[in-house]
Amino acid sequence: MRIVLSNIGTFGDINPLVAIALELKRRGHAPVMTLPAVYAPKIVPLGLEFHPLRPDIDPTNTMLVEMVYDVNKGTETGLRKFLFPVLRETYADLLDAATRPVRADLLLLGELNYAGPLVAEITGIPWASYVLAPFSFFSAFDPPVLPPYPRLARADKVVPGMGRGIQRLARFVTRRWPEPIYKLRRELGLPMGPNPIFDAKHSPNLVLALFSRVLGVAQKDWPAHTLISGFCFYDADAGNAALPPHLEEFVSAGEPPVVFTLGSAAVLAAGDFYEQSARAAMRLGVRAVLLIGNDPRNKPRQALPGSICVAEYAPYSALFPRARLVVHQGGVGTTAQCLRAGRPMLIMPYSHDQPDNARRMKRLGVARAIQRASYKPWRVARTVRAMLAGHAYEQNAQNAARALAQEDGVKTASNALEQLCARMRALR
Repeated sequence: MRIVLSNIGTFGDINPLVAIALELKRRGHAPVMTLPAVYAPKIVPLGLEFHPLRPDIDPTNTMLVEMVYDVNKGTETGLRKFLFPVLRETYADLLDAATRPVRADLLLLGELNYAGPLVAEITGIPWASYVLAPFSFFSAFDPPVLPPYPRLARADKVVPGMGRGIQRLARFVTRRWPEPIYKLRRELGLPMGPNPIFDAKHSPNLVLALFSRVLGVAQKDWPAHTLISGFCFYDADAGNAALPPHLEEFVSAGEPPVVFTLGSAAVLAAGDFYEQSARAAMRLGVRAVLLIGNDPRNKPRQALPGSICVAEYAPYSALFPRARLVVHQGGVGTTAQCLRAGRPMLIMPYSHDQPDNARRMKRLGVARAIQRASYKPWRVARTVRAMLAGHAYEQNAQNAARALAQEDGVKTASNALEQLCARMRALR
């Protein structure tokens, strides 16, 4: 089958698609990656067909990243200032990829591609959707942590029905956001349809929850035809999954380090995270790795001892299993790699799904969380020291890793896509 895989977002949003695309290609299918043009140098060397999708992402636009990661307005900024103003261009690019040179058999769409359901509706091409974290389902029975209102989720424990209240609040606050989608639907001659923010992004045919049951289990108000596949791992750099030579030498030369990282997006709004992290590592007296990205402002200004290694990037799958503990932002991709490696975590969440992921990891007993405003060297050192002093976090992390080892997200998701395509062909 010819299947178009498409989303807009960071590497954390895109890497699971790459994993699935490579498996589909191995099975003899023709995956078509339809993504922002910035990802082409990472995708094309893998031998995958690539079509650019607007809006493109400027990895140097730290101002936009800082706005998108604002706790109170970040999600609204990302949608109303970045995605929705070019919705027509996204629609045109995806329509072209889905119909030329030949018509696709299936679409697999991420939730940030709001033009995707419109393309599927106009063309009649069957489609599946995917989400990466339970946060995306906004369940009343497992209410998410809303970044601007973190205490509401805790209130669900003592106030019956609070989960439904959180749902209503989220829909009320966002009620005007999808007007550009409704406008484009009218121009295309389509009815208004379900709420694009919460409902229309989920396919009526198949919703792939590309996360582990360790992170979240099915709820009775999730969309019909939802399948929890397990995580879909890929973190190579254009196929290269080795550590940079200087980092490999450092890791091999001594005790496992504590790793400090902010993933692929929050690293562009790091502030003084790495400066404070370096000081925390020196207070602790541990070997440490700082993954600072390619923004030179993230490099700590003070002279660093030989016990601290700085690198721009490293595949987590090669580094985390060799770490003692990982300090990170709570993105689901980073969280998944920590779980897979069986490593305890200290999470400093920014926004979006990150506070919710942090809460889930705390409940699992593999992590503690610290707020950005409280991220100070003495507090980080005290927390990490306490986590490393006992065995509970380590044991719980190892238990989680064993559970993940029983799952095969890529295989399960690919099987489901093949079955969906066969089912749809049989109905024609």
